[in-house]
This record gives sequence, C-alpha cells and structure tokens, in this order.
Amino acid sequence: MSRTRIHAEDPFCVRCRRAVRPRAAHWPEGYLCASCYAQALETYGTCAGCGIERLTPGLAPDGGKLCTDCAGGLGNFTCEQCGQEARRYRRGICARCVLAERLHELLGDDTGRIRPELLPLFETLRQMERPWGGLTWTNQPHVQQNLQALARNRAPLTHEGLSQLTPWRSVAYLRDLLMQCGVLPPADRHLLLFQRWLTEKLPTVSDPECRKLLDLFATWHIQRRLRALAGHGPLTSSQTQQARNKLCLAISFLEHLAQRGRSLADCTQADVDTWYAGGYTARRLTHSFLRWAVQSRHMPTVTIPHRSTANPAPITQHQRLALLRQLVNRDDIPLQDRVAAVLVLLYAQPLTRITRLSSDDVQHEDGKVLVRLGDPPSPVPAPFDGMLLNYLGQRPNTKTATNPDARWLFPGRRAGQPMTPEALAPRLRQLGFPTRPGRTAAIRQLVLQAPAPVIARMLGYNDDHTTRLAEETGGTWRHYAPGDHSR
Repeated sequence: MSRTRIHAEDPFCVRCRRAVRPRAAHWPEGYLCASCYAQALETYGTCAGCGIERLTPGLAPDGGKLCTDCAGGLGNFTCEQCGQEARRYRRGICARCVLAERLHELLGDDTGRIRPELLPLFETLRQMERPWGGLTWTNQPHVQQNLQALARNRAPLTHEGLSQLTPWRSVAYLRDLLMQCGVLPPADRHLLLFQRWLTEKLPTVSDPECRKLLDLFATWHIQRRLRALAGHGPLTSSQTQQARNKLCLAISFLEHLAQRGRSLADCTQADVDTWYAGGYTARRLTHSFLRWAVQSRHMPTVTIPHRSTANPAPITQHQRLALLRQLVNRDDIPLQDRVAAVLVLLYAQPLTRITRLSSDDVQHEDGKVLVRLGDPPSPVPAPFDGMLLNYLGQRPNTKTATNPDARWLFPGRRAGQPMTPEALAPRLRQLGFPTRPGRTAAIRQLVLQAPAPVIARMLGYNDDHTTRLAEETGGTWRHYAPGDHSR
C-alpha cells in the first residue's frame, strides 16, 4: 500500500502545522489547510482592527480576529445573491443561498410551491448555522427521494407514512427533524425503530407455528414492557437493543429445540439445561421467553438456571486518582470525553444517565459549580469546575439544523436527541478508560466518606444499593439511620 511522503520543502498550514495539498489557500499569513480555511470562513465577531461586527477570517499578530479588509489579500467573500459575507459555495453564491434553492426543489410540490405543512422544516434547515452540513445531507440520493416523497404526497406525512421509506437510519434522522420542527407529533423514536425492526425480523422465521409464538411473545411481553417504560420517560437504545436480543435468543432457542426434534410444547428440562450449557451469560436473556412461555402454558414447567453476574472488580483508589489527574492535564483528549469520564470517576454515574443530563443540570451560583444528579445537587471541586464551565461554551453538534438550541449536556447528531451511550462508550474505551470498574471504585469510595442514604440521594442511586455497598466495604457509616437529623 502506497503512503504519502512528506518532504521538508512541502508547505505546511500556518495554523495547525499539517502538510497542505497543492493549490491550497495562500493568505498573507501563509498556507491554510482545507480544515482551517473552512473554519476561518465560518468565524464571525468584532474585528480587532476596525471594530466592526462581521466575518473575521484573518489573524492579527497578537492572535486577534481580523476582517477581510484589515487582514488584506484574503479575497472577496460577499455573496452575490444575499449580500452577506460567507464562504462561497458556487458561482459567487454562499452555501445558505444554495441550500435554500435546493430545498425549494426538494420540498416543492407539483406546482413548484413548498408544501405548507413542510414550511417549518424548510425554515429550520435554511437557517442552520452551518449550511454546508445541510448541503452535504441533501446531496444524498435517498434523502432527496424521501423529501420529494413527502412533499409530493407519495408517502403520508405521518409516523406510519415515514415507516414506508428507506433506508431506516436516514428515515430516523428525518423523523427526528420533523418532530423537532413540530411537523409530526412527538413519539418515542426508539419504540418506533423497534416496531419497524420487528416487522422485518418476524417474516424471516420460516416455521409458521414458531412465527406465531414469537409474534405473541413480542406483542404481549416485549412491546408491552417497552410501552410501560416509555410512559415513564424516553426509551434508550440500550433498552430496545435488549428487547431485540430477547427476541433473537427466543428464535435461537426454538431452532435449538427443532434440531433436537422437539417443539416448545414438549420441551424438557434436559433441553433447557443443554441450551444454557452452551454459554450462560450470552443466553441469559432467554429467561424472559421461557418464563412467558411457561406462564402462558405454551411449554411445560421447567427450572430456569441462575448464576450470579456480578460487576467487575473495581480499580484501586490510586488508579482512580491517577486517571483523574490525567483528565485534567491531557489537552490532547477531546473535552467532551474528559467531562464524561470525570462524571464517571467522581460521581459513579453510568453512561446511560450521563447522556441524559442537560446543561440546566450544571448550576453556577455564588462562585460555586454544582451538578444536579439527585437531591441536593453535588458540588464540583476544582479544577473540574472550570473544565465543566469551559465545556458548556463549546458543546459539539450545535451548529447544524438538528440541535441548534439543544439543552443536552452531550448533544447528539439527531434532532432533539442527546449522544447515545453506544456512541460515548467506544470513545472512552479508545482512551483506555475502564468505565464500569471506574464507576464501582467511585461509588465504593463515596460510601466510605458519607452515609449511604445521603450518597444515594445526591447521586440518584437507590438507598438499598448504596447501603449494601457500604456494608461490603466496611464503612463506618453503615449503621447510619436515614432521615432528617436536623431536629
């Protein structure tokens, strides 16, 4: 495999010091790579030279921002259509104007006018802070087909109508945008995605009797439980993934019986034991299907094996403190990853809860920073308080149409949705960060420093769980009586 060789005479970006390609932008300060060039032409503020509020792509010797006139020799970036200063996309026209033209084509009906119901979507996309992202998205053929299908009424503008479109990932992204704009009523996106997956999964089961059983199990157990959970709050991707795994394991168990020449109605204890002997941990979620099948009398009564699946051993307190010091000092790690890791190591928070935090949960009062994880809010010690406040001003994924006004502490790439635990967990793993052992170490250390009921309420834990941990660690607070001791 060939590699690009970098020679000493090759030009380097004056801002990031990376090698630049031939024909790179050359400004008075030097060459700029594509990334720094794009970032410069998306920077607005007060010019350090003339004091006017406008596009400030240039850099002054002292690091201040300069407009195109004060920097000199940068070029003309005034859009010939709207007259605003911005990076041009084509023919002297800025990306925002080009995006508006494309949206008129995609969201227009047979008469060329935008369908009235889709006007909120048009305005949201047209006004996005970074229109280049909108151009990239609408340049995808399947996105164009789906938008035109909705605009020209080839698919109903409902949740059921969207379920007819493909591919499902792109449709899920579009659905979130439509709900955020108020075009569609709110609905639990994870529940809808599961229902769509279910309609595609069940027909793959060839045996009609097995397919009927699985349909009953999915309807009366899995979906019923998901709807109950959705009634208390938005479903998470982990919950729906577990539901998928339950159905897949139920399918595999029925195939296991078929290979042994049996059906579910004549299943024996030996069949169950053989199934779990092949890997208990991986097949533990089969419990739900077997219990449902026994209770609904689709199979004889059997004993379901049980084994303990305890949490992994925690890291030591010395390792925990060393990791916290790294999170403060390592500027090469993205700030959002460092903040998430701090919430794990300081407050024993799982990623499922961290990703649901909002910026309103971070309180800055009387010079103190608090984070609301339970009641009362927990204080944030220095230097982590400054790190958290800095992060609030540079949260990612807030410059597109999906989350411009997001209150999530970790905004995601989908409209109105936070970053998922599945997206955050690999980022921490790549850093060599032990999430679960780190959480266990943090909560064990905390219950040694204060009564377990107090820690439970501050961090959003269950009293029984923290009390049990306090007993295991031999904390001196283990006989502390919960309640109001101020009287």
